[in-house]
Amino acid sequence: MRTVRILPIFLALLIAACSSPRATEQAQTGSGAVLFEGVRLIVGDGGAPIENAAFLVADGKIARVGLRGEIEPPNGAVRMDLAGKTVMPAIVDAHSHPGYVNMKNNTLLWANYTRENLLDHMRRMAYYGVGVTYSMGNDGGHGELPYELQAHPIAGATWFRTAGPGISTPGGGQGGEREKSWTGVTTEAEARKAVQELVSRKPDLIKIWVDDRADRTPPGTVKPMPPAMMRAIIDEAHKHNLRVVAHIMYLKDAKELLRAGLDGFGHIVRDRDIDEEYIQLLKQHPNTFFTTLLPNKDGGAGYTEEEIPWIAEIPPPEKVQQMREALSKQNPQDRSTPYASLTYAEMWAVQSRNLRKLNELGLMRIALGTDSGASGMGWTAHTEMADMVASGMTPAQVIVAATKTAAEILGIGNQVGTIIAGKSADFLVLDANPLENITNTRRISKVYLRGQEVDRAALRAELTKP
Repeated sequence: MRTVRILPIFLALLIAACSSPRATEQAQTGSGAVLFEGVRLIVGDGGAPIENAAFLVADGKIARVGLRGEIEPPNGAVRMDLAGKTVMPAIVDAHSHPGYVNMKNNTLLWANYTRENLLDHMRRMAYYGVGVTYSMGNDGGHGELPYELQAHPIAGATWFRTAGPGISTPGGGQGGEREKSWTGVTTEAEARKAVQELVSRKPDLIKIWVDDRADRTPPGTVKPMPPAMMRAIIDEAHKHNLRVVAHIMYLKDAKELLRAGLDGFGHIVRDRDIDEEYIQLLKQHPNTFFTTLLPNKDGGAGYTEEEIPWIAEIPPPEKVQQMREALSKQNPQDRSTPYASLTYAEMWAVQSRNLRKLNELGLMRIALGTDSGASGMGWTAHTEMADMVASGMTPAQVIVAATKTAAEILGIGNQVGTIIAGKSADFLVLDANPLENITNTRRISKVYLRGQEVDRAALRAELTKP
């Protein structure tokens, strides 16, 4: 009988002890904490890498950063020796169009936009080290699905974020199966209403398309957005503390948008070299940004024969075969459509020169974007980074554009983009130093998102299934 009376008292004391602040703190900081040591650490802020660094991850976040031997891990923490490895922040892709392509049967359909298919895309991106992707204007018409994925990131998958439905004049947005994914407007009042309907969603950026889409449709098919409508959208967005990013083709539209107070461009100027008037406008709007999206200089494929084995790690075999066929047929003198005014080689030359000049002048914030959605997932971020270096940026500048700056223009720079205390533990462990050669970003040993290692082997087994 004495034992029976004492047992409840003992259990009560044990529960109280375990629920005390000190015990709770120990559980949070000790259990699951990992101290990574001996690594070359690229913080992502453009500074020199930290050699023989150490950083502590706990509760999905970076807890401390320092040199090896400086950080005392909490009780129960795992120590991981990364000597000879390089760590950089996970990639932030500030411009993509996921959801509509089924990578396994190679179809682009409205019906493909499902939770299952979006997660397939997010897992493919995670495999290649993309921590965040911003879906740029093609998520209208699908109810709460895109917003639920944004609010609740999935373990082992890229954090999906969405602009919701973009805004354009009729025919100006994405066509075909994605025609219903954006909002068509014909008057300034309709344009303001389209912005107002997005306010409660608080998108990182509102996407607009403004040109005549003459690169993919017969001349005169699409009416470009009038300057007054551009100004109405930008004005209405700014009233609600929202920012606007524009799909552009022409230098003349870029100038008009800058005069209207646009926040950023989803593409670099693509029809001609930028001129002195444009440069002066940029000086008047110093915080303007753009996402890169360089074209494929060798033709429509966007990769080389040497790159296929690396790219082919997760697509189904049938898709890899199609990639090889596309590569065999590409020609830099071809045009993307019969209506395009420039060849692939000419498009590359113009945009590469414009990127080089803007980077040299330092007048715009440059962020990585891939425009991916109809073809590659994840790997395109790495080929884009190589193209940025080929256009005059240093590897260090490219890494900042692909991490810190991309996160900042999405308004989430306080959460991701650099490896500093307090931010999400999103990072890549690489087998070689990308500051020496930017293609070393492809030599991925491990990917960590929100403090958890992505099981790349399991993803490879699952995603390569027919």
